[in-house]
Amino acid sequence: MMPARISSARSWTLLEGVLLSTRAGLTPRWLLPQQTSPRPFSLSSTDSAKHQGPPGKKPLSEKKLKRYFVDHRRVLVRGGNGGSGASCFHSEPRKEFGGPDGGDGGDGGHVVLRVDQQVKSLSSVLSHYQGFDGEDGGRKNCFGRGGDTLYIRVPMGTLVKEGSEIVADLSCPGDEFVAALGGAGGKGNRFFLANNNRAPVTCTPGQPGQERVLYLELKTVAHAGMVGFPNAGKSSLLRAISNAKPAVASYPFTTLNPHVGVVHYAGHQQVAVADIPGIIQGAHQNRGLGLGFLRHIERCRFLLFVLDLSQPEPWTQIEHLKYELEKYEEGLSERPHVIIANKIDLPQAKANLPQLQAHVGQTVIALSALTGENLEHLLLHLKVLYDAYVETEIKQGHQPLTW
Repeated sequence: MMPARISSARSWTLLEGVLLSTRAGLTPRWLLPQQTSPRPFSLSSTDSAKHQGPPGKKPLSEKKLKRYFVDHRRVLVRGGNGGSGASCFHSEPRKEFGGPDGGDGGDGGHVVLRVDQQVKSLSSVLSHYQGFDGEDGGRKNCFGRGGDTLYIRVPMGTLVKEGSEIVADLSCPGDEFVAALGGAGGKGNRFFLANNNRAPVTCTPGQPGQERVLYLELKTVAHAGMVGFPNAGKSSLLRAISNAKPAVASYPFTTLNPHVGVVHYAGHQQVAVADIPGIIQGAHQNRGLGLGFLRHIERCRFLLFVLDLSQPEPWTQIEHLKYELEKYEEGLSERPHVIIANKIDLPQAKANLPQLQAHVGQTVIALSALTGENLEHLLLHLKVLYDAYVETEIKQGHQPLTW
């Protein structure tokens, strides 16, 4: 450490030198303005990244994916690869010929589709899945660990196709389908030990997993399906009889996705009612929303035809609706059904009701989803249709759909 006296002496000497140089008209070199050298050109990744174009779209998170309703998906699935067998020999002091002790590799994991009732759409299903690989075998006859099974959650009512062939129909809670098998694990040299070969060095690699391209198609599963033309009041009716909250507005095609509401009855009985988007004339030829939503009616056990009673000649609506269903699938319009005349609160609707009943020739439930008028009659008739469905399923030896 420098003493304080010596340090102050040096500082005073330095100050005297500055003063003498200034009087002589000279400026010390260390007081001159420093010339800044130009910044060298850098090719680092940090600098070049600033001049690159905008990055690509970020993948959507699972939360954002669930906002969209997807009813069909192409999925590439690969099972996990099997682990390779090991080729090694036992090593121990004073035991020269220990023999082979290479273990087998583990099997690859399967990829399985499993029905989850909490999933309502195929939006969370990715386009590619790879199963977990098995571990390689080890020395001391240690076998590799098998790959875990990869489960893909799909909604109830998912139809699995491979090409044009239907390979699975996942229409019940808890249903599973093995989409891709994992590869078998390889054999270690211990496996090839024989009397004529006491020191085998042969080992086999693991087999690759199965690879398949599957097409998933969702068909909404519900007890009852509401069928009608756009702006007939189907969504308003579903909001009135259940806790479902589909979008409601005064223009057609407000509902673009199927919505399912649950109607609760005594004895913990629940009836699922699906709101199918509006159908127009020519829907069986894929006009309007077309075939994309007609297939959701296939799974419904009975139908609710919702008519707009305020329109002129409302009986023509039921004729057109049955025609479209029959053209899409033969016998679909003949399922148990009830005709609902909505918007009875409007003056022109009350005048059309007697003519509608005369043309239809069956019971018509006239109600108003907006004011709640005569909703009790609909709920009672819905329970009658549900009880008849359960009785028919039990007689046929089938398990009724529970929601």
